[in-house]
Amino acid sequence: MTYVLVPGAGGEAWYWHLVAPLLDDAIAVELPTGDPDAGLQEYADAITAAAGDREHVTLVAQSMGAFSAPMAELDVERIILVAPMIPAPGETPGQWWTTSGLPDAGAPPFDEWETFFHDVPENVCREARERGEPKQEEKPFGDAWPLQAWPDVPIRVIAGLHDRLFPYPFMQRLAKERLGVEAEPIATGHMPALVLSEELARTMA
Repeated sequence: MTYVLVPGAGGEAWYWHLVAPLLDDAIAVELPTGDPDAGLQEYADAITAAAGDREHVTLVAQSMGAFSAPMAELDVERIILVAPMIPAPGETPGQWWTTSGLPDAGAPPFDEWETFFHDVPENVCREARERGEPKQEEKPFGDAWPLQAWPDVPIRVIAGLHDRLFPYPFMQRLAKERLGVEAEPIATGHMPALVLSEELARTMA
């Protein structure tokens, strides 16, 4: 089984660098988030291209990656969403912040280190700082999610108990309302792949 690992906003495959080596066959996707002409469809095309002709794929999507991952043309066996922005048909990522009912909703910018990296180990934070902040262009935030429904495959939602961006009770409600599944907790903030990589890999297996 191949794991196709889709990052969130900023689109860096690096987000998965601690998890990918723990899986038998994993492809971490780099999204074209720095391209001002690239929207959700171009992100989905990048996911499709990265996976190539792999079959029986486990599609894993972090945060905003939940918008583009299910649009990819892949032989998907199951989907795992991690701290996800779970879209509804016709909804744009820009609208999601309010239409999802997120408490104290507000689109970026955020205090990156307080919101995303508050529980990430210092050595990983140091590496992230050295890499620099990834570029995220605005086009996909205005793109409506084109699917009429989620793919008819098993879907799981893993959500951080200490997520400062998407509080766990909110994720519980959203997962139930939009996917009919129970959110599964992990004791991290918004970036579990950088905090509890081994536990996350075991959970996804």
